[in-house]
Amino acid sequence: MIGYLDNAASTPVDVKVGLAITRQLDSNGGFGNPSSVHEYGELASQYITTARCDVAKLLTSSDKQIVFTSGATESNNLALKGLSLCKHIITTAVEHKSIIASCSFLEQNGVDVTWLKPNPDGAIDLDELSDSMRVETGLVSIAHVNNETGFIQDISSIAEIVKSKGSLLHVDAAQSFGKLPIDLTKCPIDLLSISAHKIYGPKGVGALFVRKGLEKKMTPQMHGGGQELGLRSGTLPTHQIVGFGVAASIAQESMEQDHEVLTRYKARLIDALGQIGGMHINGDVSRSVPNILNISFDGVDSDVLIHRVRNKIAISNGSACNSGAIEPSYVLRAMGLPEERVYGAIRISTGRFTESDDIELAIETLHEAVTFLRS
Repeated sequence: MIGYLDNAASTPVDVKVGLAITRQLDSNGGFGNPSSVHEYGELASQYITTARCDVAKLLTSSDKQIVFTSGATESNNLALKGLSLCKHIITTAVEHKSIIASCSFLEQNGVDVTWLKPNPDGAIDLDELSDSMRVETGLVSIAHVNNETGFIQDISSIAEIVKSKGSLLHVDAAQSFGKLPIDLTKCPIDLLSISAHKIYGPKGVGALFVRKGLEKKMTPQMHGGGQELGLRSGTLPTHQIVGFGVAASIAQESMEQDHEVLTRYKARLIDALGQIGGMHINGDVSRSVPNILNISFDGVDSDVLIHRVRNKIAISNGSACNSGAIEPSYVLRAMGLPEERVYGAIRISTGRFTESDDIELAIETLHEAVTFLRS
């Protein structure tokens, strides 16, 4: 097997999570419809309640505020389009594609959207954010951690500005959930999107945290039986939700240790790859999560480099949200980085199951490939 270093795109399912999912699929598990009133439905409902509590615990929130969805993309769409009566939305030019596309859709349908551009280090200018707020600003949507560079926005300060102006705040936390502490009793975030497959859970399930009372002001994007506070109709996938809950519980226990190990791996990568020469770190590494490293090598195109190493290590040249489309990073371009850096950028993202051997293999493989391509 090749070394897997694309955990920001998706993580392998934890063995404990896989076992929990499998147990829900047989006749002794929660296979019943959780909306049914008989014993099988009640059992499935109980499993979902436990999972909802485990997810909420990782956010320090009430389980009553967790709306299960198919993933962060759906959560982002529900957050933005569910409040589509807003006259003005503020977001950034470096958001996940699901935010970019949703805001563009709303813009085409009469909503005024302000697109903030970050500094070259990845940070949003807080004064610019404050100056962009208007009386009619209904929602501000900013990601906690950028999915390409790993940069951590100052969400606490952003929330303080947004609340002082009387607006709502949505945070895409797909890349920070389970990796950074999030306390929604202290940070006044109104809507927050998360996903299971970024924390060693199954694909196809995520959630949207909805501040109490806000669900009454939102328009559901899927109509039907009125599940999930009336915001997301459809029979709940018990097995996936249970897997999500177990993944969240494991993340709660292992977050500190994961952070320590991945910080060590990142330092090793930066030190060793920096010795190749002509390497540039994209974004402020001192304000980024330890599992994501975005770098460029002078004179090396990222597509060519990734093709060269793909039989040894799995890395990417940015987000995996473009359905396989190869295009230069709109994130790095919005940060104002030189075109050669944009076209040369690769993302190395480690995870809980990354071994030190994977790191050393990546260093050796990239050193050989960069030297070869430059020659």
